[in-house]
Amino acid sequence: MTDGVLQGVSIRGVRACVPAQSRGIDGLIPDEAERTRLTGSIGVLSRRIAPAGVLTSDLCSRAAENLLADLGWEKDSVDVLILVTQNPDYVIPATACVLQTRLGLGNCLAFDINLGCSGYTYGLWTAASLLKTLTVEGRPARALLLAGDVSSARLLPDDRSTVPLFGDAGSATALEIDPEASDIYGVFGTDGSGAPHILIEAGGTKMSLMPPKEPVSPEEAEKLYKAARLHLNGAEVFNFTLKAVPPLMKAILERSQATVEDIDYVLFHQANAFMLNHLRKKSGLPETKVPVAMESYGNTSSASIPLTLCASLADVLDVPKHVVMMGFGVGWSWGALKLTLHPAVRPAIDEYA
Repeated sequence: MTDGVLQGVSIRGVRACVPAQSRGIDGLIPDEAERTRLTGSIGVLSRRIAPAGVLTSDLCSRAAENLLADLGWEKDSVDVLILVTQNPDYVIPATACVLQTRLGLGNCLAFDINLGCSGYTYGLWTAASLLKTLTVEGRPARALLLAGDVSSARLLPDDRSTVPLFGDAGSATALEIDPEASDIYGVFGTDGSGAPHILIEAGGTKMSLMPPKEPVSPEEAEKLYKAARLHLNGAEVFNFTLKAVPPLMKAILERSQATVEDIDYVLFHQANAFMLNHLRKKSGLPETKVPVAMESYGNTSSASIPLTLCASLADVLDVPKHVVMMGFGVGWSWGALKLTLHPAVRPAIDEYA
């Protein structure tokens, strides 16, 4: 694993945005006993589902607009714009470039990061690292990290392994250079042998969805239709998580010279309730230190950590809190941050109607 420490960067605010539409799984699983067993395992009673035509960029843009207004930041004072998503608007250009104009930002550094479950930790580290390299006259350098996915658009409608679990959300996090900020510690890793286990096979250049000159057979069309949807191997995901996450927790505590007792909250990627409960016990964490927000939102991929922060910690950030953030999954990839959240604008969740 790779680790490091960043000094002099502070998080000024976090905001999330979810679709207004909430959907249960009654239609997918009509049998009440089966439905109860499933929801007890994954911990999701309902998810927020984006209607057709609502994109990741819409949710992230709304969160960013409201966060900028809360902070009182001039739009041309944002120097870095990063979007973490696996559901971009286009193949090219990067959706961050489109959002730069949509948000009315100045001529800033803007790009996308194609990551899901671990994406928020990677994105936060990347944004903070970039800020440390910039020279800005007359004010501290600033960054906006947007993270989100409209995962529901990539699911097979009758897939019981994915549809009951995934929800849609976007988020915005504001960072700023601050010489008085507490250190941010990071630990990261990748094992690409896990790539086939959380996979959308079609859509890139290896299995293109570009219409061919000649019509394809119904069988080939059906194959492409399914290959363009999310494939999730739950057993392999669980095995990977048990193998990777406990050592990751140990590594971030050792890197930051902290103990479980020093940490106020651990924000896990919201994979599923059974997995989170197992990881919590394995890490020796009490329930009070592990917020879970997926009951009403589902697994929201790269937005799950900031969404959980907004849903669970909005009322406790009036004083500094020592927090560990842990993302893990698709890739396989994993990342952990240990940082201090200082009083800032109150985290909030917007609804996109």
